[in-house]
Amino acid sequence: MKERFDRPVEILLVDDNPGDIRLLQEAFREGKVPSNRSVATDGEEAMAFLRRSGPFASATRPDLILLDLNLPRKSGTTVLAEIRSDPELSQIPVIVLSSSAAEQDIARAYELHANCYITKPLDLEQFFRVVGLIEDFWLTLVELPPPGVTS
Repeated sequence: MKERFDRPVEILLVDDNPGDIRLLQEAFREGKVPSNRSVATDGEEAMAFLRRSGPFASATRPDLILLDLNLPRKSGTTVLAEIRSDPELSQIPVIVLSSSAAEQDIARAYELHANCYITKPLDLEQFFRVVGLIEDFWLTLVELPPPGVTS
């Protein structure tokens, strides 16, 4: 697989579960593609980060967002809807990574134009495998939109 970035990939992890955040951080750290990972632990914080408001005024625009659906203060589906309705954010790929396997959650995420939906594996080895596959596909194979370019 080709080396695509001349800089580390910027990933925003949006999840309120400290254990899952730790696993995601570790899995990406052990990955093949250098990345910087920022974390938002609730929906309001995620949108402040993405809109570079308040304490996130100097935040770097992510190349990829991993979004949990079950978030405090603002749900993941609301965050996804806001991302897709904002011309400055709408082209950022959003991977829903949720513990929910409910058909209505999956359908709603796709209605809101999630790029893909992955149910979080419960097994540690599978969790690392899933992150490796995300990295292989989204950070190595797929052409991501250039930072700051909107349609």
